[in-house]
Amino acid sequence: MFSQKLICKILDQAESSAAHSWEYSTIFNAHIEYHNAPQSIYNDPFPHGRIQESGEDENSGLKYVKQFILTEGDCLCEGNGSSSDPTSLLIPALLLGASSTSSGEIYIPVVQRQLHTILNLTPRFPNNAISHRDAYPSLWADFVYMVPPALAYYSVVKDEDLYLRDAVRQCELYHDVLGTESGCWKHIVNANDLRGYTGHVKTDEGLWSTSNGWVAAGMARVLATIRKSRFVEAMAKEQKSLASMIKGILDGVMVLDADPSGLLRNRLGDETWFGEAAGTALLAASAFRMAVLEPDVFGTRYSDWAMRKWEVVKRCVDEETGIVAPVVNPTKDEQRTPLKGVSPEAQAFVVMLYAARQDWERAKEKMTQRNRQANNVESGHQS
Repeated sequence: MFSQKLICKILDQAESSAAHSWEYSTIFNAHIEYHNAPQSIYNDPFPHGRIQESGEDENSGLKYVKQFILTEGDCLCEGNGSSSDPTSLLIPALLLGASSTSSGEIYIPVVQRQLHTILNLTPRFPNNAISHRDAYPSLWADFVYMVPPALAYYSVVKDEDLYLRDAVRQCELYHDVLGTESGCWKHIVNANDLRGYTGHVKTDEGLWSTSNGWVAAGMARVLATIRKSRFVEAMAKEQKSLASMIKGILDGVMVLDADPSGLLRNRLGDETWFGEAAGTALLAASAFRMAVLEPDVFGTRYSDWAMRKWEVVKRCVDEETGIVAPVVNPTKDEQRTPLKGVSPEAQAFVVMLYAARQDWERAKEKMTQRNRQANNVESGHQS
């Protein structure tokens, strides 16, 4: 039984093991999608065109993440060499800044400094994509979950479309470099010119399931943000582009879904790798989200696939401890054996999957009711 008590155990494990900026923001997102769904970008985050005011007492995600947000530097959190990971905290910082308490004012200046850092001080790839790393031009698929959704959200809060369009453009620029003919994305591609950087440079042009989840989920968040803005009609082309890129990933993943466990392999299409729950959960969550956002494109083929993944993933959760396994070591994704311990992001992904499935089921029920009412009206006219 997947109960609220078990969800709390899963989140508790995530919180107690998190140690990096991207983990803090991902756990925040899991909280808001499950515990504070009305504020989720997939529901009603901008009532009357404005950000919802919410104190940390009403928002468990804000209460958790507030302790990690720095207000006096140029970044919202230590990035450990990443330009984009601290930017992922921009949304909770904006929510804290919208608080009715006087302390909310301290978050607005650091939000501006974080934006300046990511947009103006961070290296650019030759095609003008913003680097995921702050010392040299390097594109990581993870970026797409961290930065474009934050830019899009900020743009809607400011009621202008500049950053909203830039969010989509960054997704497209990343796709130009990381996308493959399979539809799935490579994990990391570095520029040929590292601008004199002599430190360790990670490279990984493989199809990591988790990084494909980061991309699909990130672009789904951008698409959902556009849908909640007043620019939705003017950005039809951008919405089509996002949906197409997400569809490419999910189609590619489904073709490579062949592990006997029912989980996606840590490295897609490579039989030497183990089935892994983290990437599976986030990609399935993305499929559910797209089935609601674009039901004509992401029909039953996608929702049925996501439901099958959900049935497998939920069996990967220890009901006593709330720990999700088997999962990849998120800081050593080339490790050939599953992590012995807790992956904060994997914990959050499972909660996101649960929340996405719930929202999809609610949307399906609403559609059924509308169809029933329409049929009743039609029957009445005929009689």
